[in-house]
Amino acid sequence: MIPALETERLWLRPLEIADAQQVQQIFPQWEVVKYLASQVPWPFPADGVLEYYGNVALPAIERGEQWHWTLRLKSQPERIIGAIALFREGENNRGFWLAPEWQRQGLMTEAVEAANRFWFEELGMNKLRAPKAVANVGSSKISAMTGMRLIETKESEYVSGRLPTEVWEITAGEWRAHQKAQHK
Repeated sequence: MIPALETERLWLRPLEIADAQQVQQIFPQWEVVKYLASQVPWPFPADGVLEYYGNVALPAIERGEQWHWTLRLKSQPERIIGAIALFREGENNRGFWLAPEWQRQGLMTEAVEAANRFWFEELGMNKLRAPKAVANVGSSKISAMTGMRLIETKESEYVSGRLPTEVWEITAGEWRAHQKAQHK
C-alpha cells in the first residue's frame, strides 16, 4: 500500500485506475512527453494511460517495485496536474511530469522533495539516480536544488529522439546532509 504524501501546496495521491481518464486528457502534449523515455509511444494512443496504468504501473506497484502518485493542488484536490513515480530497479529511480501551465512555480520541486523523503526514510534506499535530457534544463535545476549531483553524461533515447543525457545521483547520506542544511 502506497501512502498519500503532502507538501505545502500539493497532495500526492497514490495512483488509481480511475485517474486514467483525467490523465489521458492532459498527458499527451509534446511539452510533457518530449523528454520522457522512448518507451512512451508517440503519437500517444487514445487509451495509452489506461493501458499503462493497467498493464505496467499498477502491477509494478502490487509487486512492490514501483510507487506512483498523481499530483494535485490542495486548493483543487479533484484536479490532477502531474505525476511522480519511484522505481526500485535500474539506474532510473525517479520520473515525473507536470502539465505545462503548472511548470516553473516550484510545485515539482515540492513533489520531488516528498518523493525523495519517502525513498530514503520509508523505503530505506541507499541512493537515488535520475537521468534526464541535457535539454531538460528545468528538471536539472530541480535535481540540483534538491541536493543531487551530476555523476555521468551519456546519450539516451527519448520520445524526441537520441539526446545527450545527464545522470544525477544522491545518496542517503547526502540527502540527510541536504535536509539538515535546508532546516538550519
